[in-house]
Amino acid sequence: VQLQASGGGLVQAGGSLRLSCAASGRSFSNYAMGWFRQAPGKERAIVATINWTGGSTYYVDSVKGRFTISKDNAKNTVYLQMNSLKPEDTAVYYCAADSRPYGSSWPSSSRFGSWGQGTLVTVSS
Repeated sequence: VQLQASGGGLVQAGGSLRLSCAASGRSFSNYAMGWFRQAPGKERAIVATINWTGGSTYYVDSVKGRFTISKDNAKNTVYLQMNSLKPEDTAVYYCAADSRPYGSSWPSSSRFGSWGQGTLVTVSS
């Protein structure tokens, strides 16, 4: 089972990026997914989660109204659309899959057992 995150890069404040996380090895269509980030000198933290159907989402307060998480089950891919980026969004972003199927969007880090490698997002001021 592999999760491959991509789409990071350098962007100016106010700009947009879309992160993608493609899964291989098995289908994640029945699994909740999440995006996390780790800024320099800080612990990894939840950014957004989406339940297994894609119908329910959670966002940390700092990204509400700016970020959108979605999943395309046919492509076995989860996305994070990031708009109005701020320098404080600079971090390595990770995607993760729930350990069990049919999960909710409940933002508990411990439930996520499959992790992708990170993709670096740098927002310049």
